[in-house]
Amino acid sequence: MKHLKFSLLAAMVWALPAMAADDFGNAENGAEIFDECSGCHELGQGAENGIGPHLNGIFGRKAAGIDGFTYSESLTRAGNDGLVWDLEKLGYYIENPQIFASGTRMSYDGLEDPQERADLLAFLRIYSDNPQNIPEAAPTAIAAALEVRLPPDILEIQGDSEYGEYLSSECLTCHRADGAAEGIPSITFWPEEDFVIAMHAYKRKLRPHPVMQMMAGRLNNEEIAALAAYFAELEE
Repeated sequence: MKHLKFSLLAAMVWALPAMAADDFGNAENGAEIFDECSGCHELGQGAENGIGPHLNGIFGRKAAGIDGFTYSESLTRAGNDGLVWDLEKLGYYIENPQIFASGTRMSYDGLEDPQERADLLAFLRIYSDNPQNIPEAAPTAIAAALEVRLPPDILEIQGDSEYGEYLSSECLTCHRADGAAEGIPSITFWPEEDFVIAMHAYKRKLRPHPVMQMMAGRLNNEEIAALAAYFAELEE
């Protein structure tokens, strides 16, 4: 049994004893949602890597942590920087994969509904080792993680690109102005909102890179918006 489809997955959920996962999400509903994922990911007894890596034991696994699977550079880098999948990080990744890990190979637009994400995570958690011992299983943890949003007033800040150019010198010591990505992701021509969200994710330590966490931590909302405006229109 290499690849479990929804009907079998749902039957397995019905047969499972009541678990703490139900405190933050409905695993039965999550099994239905996982049907959208099953074209790329296998789960359950005998699961193997396919288009995407298998998802057994995903909680507590280092990002890009399965030997032999070819991950994107962005997730490989995140794993090397210390990213370990837990409820919070998986919630953000599933919500918008491209914003969480720009350059990820996962061709999925994201799951916007917080309850659907909670249900999917409850289902995936069943197939991780010793789920009852995962610290993030407290009911409040998943709710807090999945409801985090940048307030509209932050997203609506009109960045001053000239000020962004003034601030950009530190960024350009690593990132290429011409948009080339040679081991370091390009940030040139990046949509402003994506840039702002990514920088606030570093600022809140949701993205794992310690240098970027430090750099973002120094910036206020207006400075982040200014950098976003500058790099969005940067010419070679």
